[in-house]
Formats: sequence, C-alpha cells, structure tokens
Amino acid sequence: MYATNYHRAASVSEAASLFAGGAEAKYVSGGMTLIPTMKQRLAAPGDLVDLRHVPDMKGIAVDGRRVRIGAATTHAEVAASAVLKSACPAICQLAGMIGDPHVRHMGTIGGSVANNDPAADYPAAMLALAATIVTNRREIAADDFFTSLFETALEEGEIVTALAFDAPDKAGYAKFRNPASRYAMAGVFVAKNAGTVRVAVTGAGSDGVFRQADMEAALAANWSADSLSGVTVDSAGLISDLHGDAEYRANLVKVMAKRAVASAG
Repeated sequence: MYATNYHRAASVSEAASLFAGGAEAKYVSGGMTLIPTMKQRLAAPGDLVDLRHVPDMKGIAVDGRRVRIGAATTHAEVAASAVLKSACPAICQLAGMIGDPHVRHMGTIGGSVANNDPAADYPAAMLALAATIVTNRREIAADDFFTSLFETALEEGEIVTALAFDAPDKAGYAKFRNPASRYAMAGVFVAKNAGTVRVAVTGAGSDGVFRQADMEAALAANWSADSLSGVTVDSAGLISDLHGDAEYRANLVKVMAKRAVASAG
C-alpha cells in the first residue's frame, strides 16, 4: 500500500471538511472494497476519511411504517435488529447472507450502497423498496441513484448518511452465491406495497442492478411464484464470466425470483 493519511471524523460536517482539504481523498467506512483495492495498488488516496464512528450515521429507527437506517450501520447490526425485523424481515435476511462474520461486523450498508458493486446485495433491496438515499446535501430516489457499474449519482465529496423506505406489505430476497466470495451471481429482491410490485436484480446485469419489469407485471396480477413461470428473462445484457454465462444467469434470475416470492409469503 502507498502512504496515506488517516482521519477519523466525529461528525458529517467534519468528514466533509477533511475530504475537501485532503489530497485525492476517499471516504472509508467498513473498507471491504477500498482497502483491498489499495493493497493491490489500484487506488492510492492521499487521505482516508473514516465515517464509521460518526454517531449521526449509525442506528436503525422505525416510525410507523417509515424505516431509516444510518449509513454507518453494519451488516451484522441490520441482520440482528428486532425493530427492523418487525418492519421488513427480508432486509435482515439479506444482511445475514453477506460474506462471512468478519465482513458482516465491519462492512456497512452505506458503504455497500455508495460503492454500487454489481454483485452487492443492498442495491437490489434499495431499488425494490423504492428507497430514498439520504446524503449530506440532498435526498435521491433509488431509481435515480444507481447509474452503472460502480457508479452512482453521488457528486464529489457527497456522503451517504442514511437510507429510508416505507415498510413493504410483503418482501423477500434470494440469491445464488458464488461459493468463494458469497457475492450474488444472481440475487432478486421482490417487494409489494399497496398494490405496487417492484423486482430488482443484482449480480447478473452487466450494467449493475436493474428492475425486471416483466416480473413486476406478472406479480402485480398474481402474487405467487407460479405467476413467474411464464416470464422469460432475456440474457442480453447479462454477465458472462468463468462462473457462468448469460443464459445461465438468466435462468438463475428466474429461479431466485421464485424463491424470493416464496420466502415473502
């Protein structure tokens, strides 16, 4: 790794100030992606601004049906939250399937969303739940936030501070994990709320997380796994790699969607 200056921010405003005054600065939270990238010398920020210990960015709150999760909340905290499980058990289940215990106790939901890894789990949840991405400057709808592989609508120096969404009537998540990394080769999050159905797919799209409109229409007409039997998933635009080609992933998307609906009930 190259030499870098480490800063532990105590507030969001201090973090933004440290970033602005740094040399090619980067924010870091759990560091599950950035630190390995730095070790491989693929990134060399002059300053690292740690967001993990900012109090205003931690915690989970449920007010009626409105859910708010601080961006510095770890995957383990999301998985174990009783109040969140009462509002949206599917996202707790999702968090419990991320990586291994070390990753779950270090990685944060905000870091995952901000990084927008094409195989990460949370982007599918945020998109399916029609979540709002709260930053230190504005609020961004999930539909507008995830723009491409590892790319988001975040501007230079902008910080994801929280994620907010309405608790769904029903929701479920299923993924086919790479046996080594536990990243999703295909993961599908389904959510139904007041008659509206949203289906988001991660791990399979060559351009990152995306919504599956045909599945949304089928489930809106008949909320059951069987309703997806007649849906054909187009392999165009899906990932082909050494773990599986696009046609294989297209089949996985359909299988995982059925499992997600079954788990939602």
